[in-house]
This record gives sequence, C-alpha cells and structure tokens, in this order.
Amino acid sequence: MARLIRMDASGHSTLAEWTAGDEAACEAAVEAFKRELDEGLIAVVDEGEGRATQVRELPLDSELVIMRRPIAGG
Repeated sequence: MARLIRMDASGHSTLAEWTAGDEAACEAAVEAFKRELDEGLIAVVDEGEGRATQVRELPLDSELVIMRRPIAGG
C-alpha cells in the first residue's frame, strides 16, 4: 500500500493511502496531494541513501511520498 505523509511536529501524519487498483483511493490521494501543494508544502519521493526528488504531481507508483515545508533561510 502506498502512502502520502506530511512531516510535522509529531514526526509525520498520514494524509492518504492507496493501491493501484483502487480508483477512489487514488483520486482521494491526488486531491490530498493538491491541497498540500496549495498550502505551500513541497513533495519529495525518497530515492534511497540520502537522495530524494521533488515532484509536482503525485506519482501513484511510488510507495511513499513525503510532504514538507520548504527549508527557510537565505
């Protein structure tokens, strides 16, 4: 089962879970993903060994998609 999570003060919160064959769950995950982007969060997909790729569309074939606040600074 794939998951969309948000990194937060508790560690993380699960926003959506889906499997490839469940259209309703996939649609709900896409909507949750869009809401988080609209709130200013960014999404990344873990690629192992300290590497991640930022995504702008929910990759339904990924097992884990992480939403987080952008790193502040300048």
